[in-house]
Amino acid sequence: MKRVLFALILTAFALQSQAQEKPKYDEELAKKLGADNYGMKMYVLVILKTGSNTAASKAQTDSLFKGHMANIEKLAKENKLVVAGPLAKNDKQYRGIFILNTKSLEDAKTWLATDPAVSSKLLDAEIFNWYGSAALPEYLPYHDKIQKRNF
Repeated sequence: MKRVLFALILTAFALQSQAQEKPKYDEELAKKLGADNYGMKMYVLVILKTGSNTAASKAQTDSLFKGHMANIEKLAKENKLVVAGPLAKNDKQYRGIFILNTKSLEDAKTWLATDPAVSSKLLDAEIFNWYGSAALPEYLPYHDKIQKRNF
């Protein structure tokens, strides 16, 4: 019985050490992406919600949202924006999210100020530090390969 228990303990330690080793670890890529030892890093999560500007005309709103979409593309090309997308209708008036490739709330505020829908108050932004996979930006080149049309 002691031998079986000892064998089980040894097996558990062996499995644990195997789980902790990462044979596919790419140190160069981890450094390039700013990953910590867990493959993670800090970002800024932005929740966009309906803003206080309710007086804009349809033409103004359309123009500001066209600028909003252009700004999203610009920030993505500059590697500042990692994720962007709308949210389904909800009772909190949340409209969409951004994940910005910075841990600095000040950088995030500066980058958000370049968005015409935000600067005109059509959209308001709530910002938070968020800890996620440092590999997140790596999906962006693949999106172009699966997107048939632009917005």
